[in-house]
Amino acid sequence: MNDLGKFLVIAGLLLAAAGVVVWTGFGRGWLGRLPGDVHYTKGHFRLYFPLATCLLVSVLLTLLFWLFRK
Repeated sequence: MNDLGKFLVIAGLLLAAAGVVVWTGFGRGWLGRLPGDVHYTKGHFRLYFPLATCLLVSVLLTLLFWLFRK
């Protein structure tokens, strides 16, 4: 039960930190506008796929989980 408690505390702190980052607007200027994010507009049709942003978030989460696994 001790490991579960540590995990919940760490997950709560990470969630709170993510909330603060979103609340302050950090990354609003560049996040989602990285080179490699796909923007396509034709008439009334718009397609937006943040490929580079998804890869960046995936790498960061992978590193974070790898660090906490050790």
